[in-house]
Order: sequence, then C-alpha cells, then structure tokens
Amino acid sequence: MIRVVLDTNVIVSAVLIRGGAEAYALHLATVGKVQLYASKAILAEYEGVLRRDKFRRLGVKAIEETLRLIRRVAIVVNPAETLTVSPDESDNRFLECADAAEADFLVTGNKRHFPNAWKKTAVIRARELVEILIDAERK
Repeated sequence: MIRVVLDTNVIVSAVLIRGGAEAYALHLATVGKVQLYASKAILAEYEGVLRRDKFRRLGVKAIEETLRLIRRVAIVVNPAETLTVSPDESDNRFLECADAAEADFLVTGNKRHFPNAWKKTAVIRARELVEILIDAERK
C-alpha cells in the first residue's frame, strides 16, 4: 500500500474545500486506499492549526470529526532523527515523519519549503497523488 504523510496545509484545505484534491487525498487515507502516517508532533500541529480562531467558522463538529478520522487511520511513528532541511522549521517534522515511516509520498500544497524528494520519499501535491492512484487503478 502507498504510504503517505499529509502536510497540515493539505488537511486544512481538505476541511475548507470539500470537493478538492486535498479532500480526496484525505478521503483516500480514511478509506484505506493509502496508508497515512503521522507523528505526535504532526498530530499536535494539525489540531493546533485547525483550532485557530480563523478556522472557527468551519464549526467545531467538522474539525473534531476530521481530527478523529485522522487519529483513527494514521499510524503514528516516532522519528529517530531531528532534521533542519526546510527553511520552515515546522516543516522538518514532516520530513522526519516521512523518513521514519519510509513514506512513498509527502503531500503538500507548498512544495517550495521542501526538497523534491527526501531519501525515498517524493514530495508531491494532492492532485499528483490522486492522479497516481487513478493511473494505478487503470492498470
């Protein structure tokens, strides 16, 4: 099964834009089409960002349900290494998680903060993940 780590901006977009590629990427994880990986730091970031005042309009129920789904399906890894690869310090947590999970893909809406790949993990956008899975289904 394809192993993925979803950046926080993908989770936020999934909640904001229900019909978008990011929502579909999260849906693929919640229905077991891809395996989602996270670390404790990433889960804390998801929660912290989604609970910001600017996202309050999404509704507590939608936020709670999203966080509950993620916690239910994500395999939590404990990265052994602390990285300083990304110019955005919090983005290093995603690279650490991808490394620990041996993830195939790190899915983000902000590729400029990441290298094109980290070890065996390719950094891609949600739309690219969806296209990869569609292509795989056709074969």
